[in-house]
Amino acid sequence: MGRFFQTMCASTDSHLLLAIIIITCYLMTGPHNSVASQKKTSCQVEDGRADCSHLSLSVIPPDLPRDISSLDMSHNRIVKISPGSLTRYGGLLHLDVSYNSVTKLDEGLCRTLPLLETLNMGHNELHLLKKEDLSHCSNLTGLNLASNRLKLQGEPFSALQSLKYLDISSNKLQSAKLGSQPQLPSLQKFNLAFNDFTTLKANDFFYLNNSSFLKLLNLSSVSLKKLESGCFKPISGLRVLIMDGSNTGTLVITKLCSELSGTAIDALSLRMMKLVTLTNTTFKGLQKTNLTLLDLSHNGMGKIEGGSFHWLSRLQTLILAENNIKHLTKGTFQGLKSLKKLQMTKALVKGHTSSTPIIDDFSFQTLSNVESLILSHTAIREITEHTFTGLTSLKELDLSWSSCTSLKNINNKTFASLEGSPLLKLNLSATALSHINPGSFSMLKNLTVLLLDFNYIKQTLTGKEFEGLDQIQEIHMYNNHQKVVLSATSFFYVPNLRVLTLGKSLNWTASNLEPSPFNHLPNLTLLDLSNNNAAKIKESTFQGLVNLKVLKLQHNNLARVWKSANLGGPVLFLKGLPSLTTLLLDSNGLDEIPAKALRGLGSLGELSLANNLLNSLKNSIFDGLTTLRVLNLQKNLITTVRPEVFKTPLSNISLLNMEKNPFDCTCESILWFVNWLNHTNMSSVFGQKEQYMCNTPVAYFNQSVMKFDVLSCKDMTPFQALYILSSTAVLMLMVTALLVRFHGWRIQFYWNILINRTLGLSDASVEEGRNFEYDAYVIHSEEDRSWVERRMVPLENDNCVFCLQHRDSIPGVSQLESILDNMRNSRKILFVVTERLLNDPWCRRFIAQQALHQVIEDSRDSVVLVFLQDVHDYKLSRSLFLRRGMLRPCCVLDWPVHKERVPAFHQKLLIALGMTNRLQE
Repeated sequence: MGRFFQTMCASTDSHLLLAIIIITCYLMTGPHNSVASQKKTSCQVEDGRADCSHLSLSVIPPDLPRDISSLDMSHNRIVKISPGSLTRYGGLLHLDVSYNSVTKLDEGLCRTLPLLETLNMGHNELHLLKKEDLSHCSNLTGLNLASNRLKLQGEPFSALQSLKYLDISSNKLQSAKLGSQPQLPSLQKFNLAFNDFTTLKANDFFYLNNSSFLKLLNLSSVSLKKLESGCFKPISGLRVLIMDGSNTGTLVITKLCSELSGTAIDALSLRMMKLVTLTNTTFKGLQKTNLTLLDLSHNGMGKIEGGSFHWLSRLQTLILAENNIKHLTKGTFQGLKSLKKLQMTKALVKGHTSSTPIIDDFSFQTLSNVESLILSHTAIREITEHTFTGLTSLKELDLSWSSCTSLKNINNKTFASLEGSPLLKLNLSATALSHINPGSFSMLKNLTVLLLDFNYIKQTLTGKEFEGLDQIQEIHMYNNHQKVVLSATSFFYVPNLRVLTLGKSLNWTASNLEPSPFNHLPNLTLLDLSNNNAAKIKESTFQGLVNLKVLKLQHNNLARVWKSANLGGPVLFLKGLPSLTTLLLDSNGLDEIPAKALRGLGSLGELSLANNLLNSLKNSIFDGLTTLRVLNLQKNLITTVRPEVFKTPLSNISLLNMEKNPFDCTCESILWFVNWLNHTNMSSVFGQKEQYMCNTPVAYFNQSVMKFDVLSCKDMTPFQALYILSSTAVLMLMVTALLVRFHGWRIQFYWNILINRTLGLSDASVEEGRNFEYDAYVIHSEEDRSWVERRMVPLENDNCVFCLQHRDSIPGVSQLESILDNMRNSRKILFVVTERLLNDPWCRRFIAQQALHQVIEDSRDSVVLVFLQDVHDYKLSRSLFLRRGMLRPCCVLDWPVHKERVPAFHQKLLIALGMTNRLQE
């Protein structure tokens, strides 16, 4: 019966409302309300609905909210419904007490619940039903009393003026007569299935004489043996009649059709009726009806006489599925001039002892209006050039899972009979197809969908196979049991193709992928290349697919393609796909993703990298994926979830799946992720509590990441600050030491310039004045005379004058007196210290001693030492009676080795000469 309702849903628009009515009735029948709820320990209340089912209750709970509108008490142990127990819930609209042991419907029930609209008491022990029991239920629109043991007394349903649905199936009723007076004026769906009456009398439905809205009557499994004339006259407005499983003979069915001739019947279901043979008079009584749907499936039908459907000129849907028809002839479908859908799934089958069914040429010739022909799971001896002749309106042909030798090696004659048909969809899945010859589909100019899944095709596609399919938009060749090889022109003749599925079908290693076979498909939006063991791929493989939205590459072997160690570097095969929204790369053995691998995918909404070996992900790989909504990374080796990697993709994520990864539950690795989980919508994280487990450290092993204590990481805050502070100090100290070591002289030089430009070169007091003729008396060895003249003399100017003995000796005065006078006239005494000076007896015994004597005598701090060589302090003291520590640091100078430091030396020398001679306290 379910197939019947599904077919009704799939029928034409004129039957859409009717199909909805049928489905509603089907879902509300007793057998479908027996699905057990999940075990629970108390009533569940949500949005005004209280669910107290499966709690072994014997009474209505008194502590539910007063404002509930729906109460489910099914599958309990209630024996009696006391109206007093429902007083608290006077606003109830829906009450379900099915699957209990209630024996009586209390007349006070509807008085207590005046607003009640639906009442389900199916599968109880109701017996006697009187008018008083339902007299106050005038607002009821749905009543289910199925699977009880009803005995009706008087007119129990006469007060139900608003009732639209009534189910009294499976009550062992001996008659369809439920009353003697017209009643139930609003009834639309009536279920009398699984009862024991065998006769429909002329006045059985008289009580429904005023039920002008009745559209559906279910008499399934009612073994009718006799139908009196006029039995359906009171319900002549009936649109749908279901007789499935009724044990009636062919004569009764013929009588049934005759009695329906005066009704508005639109759909008739005769499933599982054991109609082994149809004669040319079986449906004669339906000639004057407007029947548009007839379901004859599951009847074991073996023979259909010619002209059997001659009487059904208005029929639009015929279902013959699950039968045992052996022969279709020119007369089988004669008269079905309005038929649009013919469903024959498993209608033509080959038994162990029977021969293969035959479809004669021109068998479908009279079906000029048929748009859908379903021949799936059938066995056909042969398809000839005239098998489908006459199907001039055919849009869908389904031959999937069928057995026919003609379909194993198709050519341009296989579907020649469809040349004049506007066929849009052809399903050849699982037909054992092994070879497609050039031009096999050339006559199907309007075809848009071609299904070739689950076949045995073994050939190189040159492109000629699809020649003529100018309008084709989808080609499906998934799970081909043999291997197909692509060539550069495989899809040359189908430039409008939008969907191409080649998963588990290709011999990728043998395919000539240069140039790419997809170069001719600029309109392609979906490409499935999964399960092909592809190990190599070129950057140009998907070049030009600017409209591609879905790319499936899961279950291949692309690990090496993205390795940095790959010869020539990683292959960035995703370049040039700006429209891509879904990318599936699961199970490829990937252990790294190049930094630029996902660049340019600005429209990507779903990325799946599950079942790989990914561990350490580069910070920038997801940076451009601002539109990502679904990220699938489960079953990898990810231990750390860092914001540098995942902040961008997780900012707008709708679904994240990272289960079954060995997370490292430490502050450095997982703290940011746990905080993100705590602040995000739980529904957007798949398997959060069950599969997000810690692997390390031992304290959190095999526990949920949600148990990670984020507060423990707050203790690190001062240590982190101290670490940053100490690291900064050490770095600054190292930088300072390096600067002083290699550029200290330069810093001192510019510092001196800055200070002395402000304060001047001399700090001598005004009282000291310029009572000296010279600024410095220079003492040096004879060998160092050239250095003095080259380095010292150029410094002389109006503010600085040196006394050189060989140049400034006083004429007419002895050398000794001249030296003494010049020393007295010099503010500073400057020693040019070298080993030669220390070894010069004259300098050591006289000049140096006279200089020191003058310094001591005058109490002046007036000595400046300029070292041209590295002289030990011991030698300096022994020869000149001086030590470096006796003088100010600024008065002890070393001649620089590097030429660029000479200006700095000159600056220091001038400063030393400008210092005061007063002793420092």
